[in-house]
Amino acid sequence: MKKKTSRTDWFTEARFGMFIHWGLYAMPARHEWVRHNEQLSNEDYQKYFDRFDPDLLDAKEWARAARRAGMRYLVITTKHHEGFCLWDSKFTDYKATNTPAKRDLLREIVDAFRAEGLRIGFYYSLLDWHHPEFPIDPKHPLRNRPAAEIAEMNRHRDVRKYAKYMRDQVTELLTQYGKIDILWFDFSYAKDEHNGTRGKGRKDWESEKLVKLVRKLQPDIILDNRLDLPEAADIVTPEQFQPEHPPRRPDGSIAPWEGCQTFSGSWGYHRDEATWKSEKQCVEMLIRHVARGGNLIMNVGPTARGYFDHRAMARLDAFARWMDRNARSIYGCTMAPDEFKEADGTRYTWNPRTKRLYVHILDWPFQRLHLPGLAGKVAYAQFLHDGSELSWFENGHATWNSEDLPAGTLTLRLPVVQPDIVVPTVELFLK
Repeated sequence: MKKKTSRTDWFTEARFGMFIHWGLYAMPARHEWVRHNEQLSNEDYQKYFDRFDPDLLDAKEWARAARRAGMRYLVITTKHHEGFCLWDSKFTDYKATNTPAKRDLLREIVDAFRAEGLRIGFYYSLLDWHHPEFPIDPKHPLRNRPAAEIAEMNRHRDVRKYAKYMRDQVTELLTQYGKIDILWFDFSYAKDEHNGTRGKGRKDWESEKLVKLVRKLQPDIILDNRLDLPEAADIVTPEQFQPEHPPRRPDGSIAPWEGCQTFSGSWGYHRDEATWKSEKQCVEMLIRHVARGGNLIMNVGPTARGYFDHRAMARLDAFARWMDRNARSIYGCTMAPDEFKEADGTRYTWNPRTKRLYVHILDWPFQRLHLPGLAGKVAYAQFLHDGSELSWFENGHATWNSEDLPAGTLTLRLPVVQPDIVVPTVELFLK
């Protein structure tokens, strides 16, 4: 356990990262699972490969946007389920260098984000709907073909050859781009069944061999938990929900975890998708993750021409404005000790080094905020965004119109009008 903890030290300090889902699916612009959803064959999908040309790509601007937003690391889809590779892999022709782009797009992105001081992570899909040796299964675009036809196709496909292909590509990724901090494999579904086919898990991926290779090439890399091999995982990765209780190890300690989330309902660029989270929802999402001891990795799906669209930029700008004033309530922070019970409408984060407690006010109250159990424990209180002092009284006894509150309650006096910041944060200096 000690070795895993040291591997993730920087990760739990950083708390906030950028996910990027980018591939051919940006061209149909209707979900990164478009091949699966619309049951498209390789031939149907070829028109996107033949025309992929992100002529407006400025990876340096992507990286600047991430840094301004307060993100400390990147995870980029080197290959998603469609099988298309952003780098010049010698093990496939299905890669960016063979499209009209004619270059290693992954190299541009890695160099740009490193230059901005962000750590680098690679997402690599365990699925590959294009590869000739990947057997048709319940997630495959061809899953609903007649069962006899699928059986005949699968008779000529060898998942062991595909597992070797993955190891060869992972070797490229971990030897050609310098130090890689995270390897994000996605995903296993061994219990799935459909139309006479079964899902895939550790035996199909040959996960033990894959992990052994990864650890040999980059011993300090962080691995996620999607290889169907829990003992090899450094982090847990809940997707598209916010855990109210953090995942824990057998000894009761909080496991390093990272919630992976989207601005809208799609990971890839989706032109017409309309369920975009508000700026306040996005900032609250970061707070809620750290308040339960986790990281947030927030996804952007660039357009087919290679830029972040205005909706994504608006949310990144919202993070930038908030983090510019409130970052120290996020970096290096975690779940507050059990003795500090969160007040209604708030989330707490805690810095164990500075011994400061941060009260994030999600629902603005009228003039008073009652904090249970903090009476006698606070030496000073201020708004974090501007450093302005806040006064308080304890145990409900300050003036004739105080309400009767439980013993141990500390009550902050707040302005009637919420400060002009999407989520105000109070910094408490404890005695």
